[in-house]
Amino acid sequence: MKKKSTYTHTKDITRLSLFIAIALTIFVLENQIPIPIAGVKLGLANIVTLYLIHQYSVKEALFVLIVRIFLGSIFAGQMISFAYSLVGGLLSLGVMWLANKLQKGDNIWFTSVLGGIFHNIGQIIVAIILLGSINVIYYLSILGVCGIITGLFNGLIVQIFIKSINNINKKI
Repeated sequence: MKKKSTYTHTKDITRLSLFIAIALTIFVLENQIPIPIAGVKLGLANIVTLYLIHQYSVKEALFVLIVRIFLGSIFAGQMISFAYSLVGGLLSLGVMWLANKLQKGDNIWFTSVLGGIFHNIGQIIVAIILLGSINVIYYLSILGVCGIITGLFNGLIVQIFIKSINNINKKI
């Protein structure tokens, strides 16, 4: 088995740290945006997760996601949101990774829409467990529509960003 050089290892840690910082910054800024529907967020920090799945690996995306959710919960002072975000994020990550594999990287926007929907399904699962009631399942229709809209928006951002980077790399 070939060992990574110290330079490569340091480069990987630095890259992951930068992605964590970007995702956390987006998360903190997004928390300042008032949304009139309870439990709904734009999910802009998921742009980083989707980008990592597409351009790097699910392993790196998972690491950044978990650290971002943990630190974001601490920064927001809402550790109860940790469970909602973690389950939703992990379910979303798994579905986006699978969709990305099946589509071979095409239609990133669709992968993101699936991620948005499944993130909300994960949140409803946590709500059912924590509240001990299935009655919250009705809220899935509202969250589902929001997940489609925000997933489409975030996915298009990533798709346009990756296309732009690829065009720049072709010119270099």
